[in-house]
Amino acid sequence: MSLPKNEYVSDVWKDGLFEKKVVFCTGGSGSICSAQVRALVHLGANACIVGRQVEKTERVAKDIATARKGAKVLGIGSVDVRSVESLQKAVEKCISELGRIDFVIAGAAGNFLAPINQLSTNAFKSVMDIDVLGSYNTLKATLPHLVKSAGNHRNDGKTANPAGTGGRIIFISATIHYTTMPFQTHVSVAKAGVDALSHSAAVEFGPRGVTSNIIAPGPISGTEGMERLATKEDNAKAHKSVPLGRYGTVKEIADATVYLFSDAGNFVNGQALVVDGAAWRTHSSNPGSSFPYPDFLLNDEVVTGVKGGKNSKL
Repeated sequence: MSLPKNEYVSDVWKDGLFEKKVVFCTGGSGSICSAQVRALVHLGANACIVGRQVEKTERVAKDIATARKGAKVLGIGSVDVRSVESLQKAVEKCISELGRIDFVIAGAAGNFLAPINQLSTNAFKSVMDIDVLGSYNTLKATLPHLVKSAGNHRNDGKTANPAGTGGRIIFISATIHYTTMPFQTHVSVAKAGVDALSHSAAVEFGPRGVTSNIIAPGPISGTEGMERLATKEDNAKAHKSVPLGRYGTVKEIADATVYLFSDAGNFVNGQALVVDGAAWRTHSSNPGSSFPYPDFLLNDEVVTGVKGGKNSKL
């Protein structure tokens, strides 16, 4: 079912902005990443989204394709970002069917709430593997194509390249590790690694014209993350605690993506774009805030009331 444009991209961007471009996105069937890709497709791009679940990934790809008549959106399921070979096969299929890769969104991630004493080594490793290793594998598998695209879309900052932009990657991160929060040790460590990876890519491949940046979403309404990690109490008080007085929308993450991939983002490299209404500066809107600190930890209580709880012991 086609979504209204105002749910996934703003009117400020011109149609055809990304004509003939191709975006490759891991975690593309998720609520945030699918909105990012949908915005790019609406603005002229074709896309390839990859995920673990075959049926869901293919279904979301077909839905994204309704954003623009004639759009080509591949949905490749059964892809494990922890395996670079699995990702390389997906990249090869993308190149075979769509011809190129100009933009990449590394969005595959895992999360749940758990204090350290309920967080097993395997559970910790699982998040590290999906977030950090998965992001690294995504970068490795797509880099040759990003470098090629960057070479074809050089820009001196004065005159727009008639071929448009290309050779850009965005890593989806978070703000949790900026100051740390309980129940999210695994995610804090993983996202800090993702940020470091993006910064290194910016420095090493900037000379080749590739830009590497981060989008760090805050609390975004209607997303799988907030549904799994936040209790009803968290959601009820969040609108008061976020400085802008509300949750963000997937459209606002998509708009940030369009900015970084567009001519407006030509000289933006090695940066983290936080889209959270200043929520991280207050902490009170974070998932898990309904579990009283430090009493919850001192009493060795178990996280309950959320779909994304983890009860494994060391």
